[in-house]
Amino acid sequence: MSNRGAVAGAILGVLLVTVALLAPWLAGDPIARDIDHGLSALGAPLPPSADAPLGTDHLGRDVWARLAAGARYSLSVGALATALALALGVAVGTLAGVAGGWLDMVLMRTVDLVLALPVVLVAILLAMLLRESALASSSAPVIVTLAALGWPAPARVVRAKARVLATSAHVAAARALGAGTARIVTRHLAPNLLGIVVVLATLGFAQSLLCEAILSYLGLGPPPPEPSWGRMLYEGRGYYRTAPHLVLAPGAAIVLAVVTFHLLGEGLRAALDPEDR
Repeated sequence: MSNRGAVAGAILGVLLVTVALLAPWLAGDPIARDIDHGLSALGAPLPPSADAPLGTDHLGRDVWARLAAGARYSLSVGALATALALALGVAVGTLAGVAGGWLDMVLMRTVDLVLALPVVLVAILLAMLLRESALASSSAPVIVTLAALGWPAPARVVRAKARVLATSAHVAAARALGAGTARIVTRHLAPNLLGIVVVLATLGFAQSLLCEAILSYLGLGPPPPEPSWGRMLYEGRGYYRTAPHLVLAPGAAIVLAVVTFHLLGEGLRAALDPEDR
C-alpha cells in the first residue's frame, strides 16, 4: 500500500476488468450501425456527444461500445495467453533448475534460441499460419502465438530462482530426511516461487496486451466486425485528422492497460521480493 504506483495500477486494473465483464450492460451493442443518427449529413463520424461519449466511427457505430467490447476480447486473450505461457515457462524453468546437468543445458539453450528470435515478426508469421487452419474464425491463433513466444522469459527467471533454492540448506536437509523430488518441488520450491510467478504473470499480461494489439492492428486478430483495440486503431487511422477520437480512444486504452499492469507488476515485485523489502 505504500507504493502509490502499485495502488494506482490495482485500482485501474479493477476498473478495466469491470468494464470488460460488464461491457454488454455498460455500453450496448458494439456492432450495431446507425447510419441515420451515427453519421453527419456528409457521412462523416460524429465527435463525442451526450449520446455517444466517445463519438461514432465511420459506420455509425458507438466507439464507447466498441471500446468496452474490445476490452473484453483483449483482456481475455491476454489472460489466456499469459496463463499458457506461464504454465509452460514455470514447468520448464523448475525442471531445469532442479534437474541441472545436461537437461538444464538443453532446456536453457532452447530458451536462448527462442529469445533470440524477433518476437513481432515471428508472432506475425505464426498468427498468419494458424489463421490458415480451421481456427481462423476464433481467437486461438493469437492465444497460441502469444503463448508460444511468451514462455522463455519466465522459464529463465524461474530456473535461476529454482536453482538457488535447489542448492539451499533447507532443501539439502529435506533430501537428507528422505524427501523425494516431487515433495521437494511441492513443499519447498513451489511456495518460494509463488511470489515471483505472480510478478511474472502481471508483467507478462501487460506484454501480451501490447502484442495482441499489434497483431489486431495488422489484421491478425478477431475477424470483423468483432471489435478489438488494435483493429479499432487500424480502422481509425484514415480519420486521424477529421475524427481524431477514432485513434485517440483505442490508443489511450492500449497505453492505459499496458501501463496499469506494469505498475501493478512492479509494485508486486517490490512487495514480494525479500531483497527489495
